[in-house]
Amino acid sequence: MEIAGFIKNSFVDYPGVIASVVFTPFCNFNCWYCHNCEVITQVKGTISENEVLSFLESRKGFIDGVVISGGEPTLQKDLISFARKIKQMGFKLKLDTNGTNISALEALVSENLLDFIAMDIKAPLVKYSQIIGKDWPKEQILSAIDYIKNCGVDHEFRTTFSPDLTKEDITEIATLVGKNHKFSLQQYNKNSENAKSPHTEDYVKETGEAVKDKVLDFKIKGLKTIF
Repeated sequence: MEIAGFIKNSFVDYPGVIASVVFTPFCNFNCWYCHNCEVITQVKGTISENEVLSFLESRKGFIDGVVISGGEPTLQKDLISFARKIKQMGFKLKLDTNGTNISALEALVSENLLDFIAMDIKAPLVKYSQIIGKDWPKEQILSAIDYIKNCGVDHEFRTTFSPDLTKEDITEIATLVGKNHKFSLQQYNKNSENAKSPHTEDYVKETGEAVKDKVLDFKIKGLKTIF
């Protein structure tokens, strides 16, 4: 599997688990604020799968899980093979995804390869194309949300609170997530000097107050102060 980046130790990418994070290249979205934009088109200088697996083997007992993120990991043709190797080593496995490849999710879930799924809901459906930089079938997004809700794997949905989104947009997304599921709102960070400024912390917190009772468990991530 192609690997564009690797974090050896993370305490924040897998809830409650000390994990290593694998970043795969390429994505089928083009979100203007992407914090991993440097790996989306990366085709050179990738890290070898054996290098990652050797490190994980050496850290058994110190690391409990692995996160596969991106880019969009389900674009990788060797994802299932790599996931099998991770699970055979005894690690928990979390997948970060935009939900556009349900067949890959189904294959991973059918083999009990995933312990946690995090799906990014980019926007309310009416604003999806504005955020991801292209048109995408809305039915596919809804199908992915529904599948993840009902697949039996622990999961959360999350949205980056980009300046293009409002409190009302986040409320709509939280309603879509529903009362029986986890939802995280991630503070947007500027990725260049010319990028749009983020919402104020007060506005982010105000939004959090408006949506926290609409979902099972709500968190705001990325604020300098605690919500």
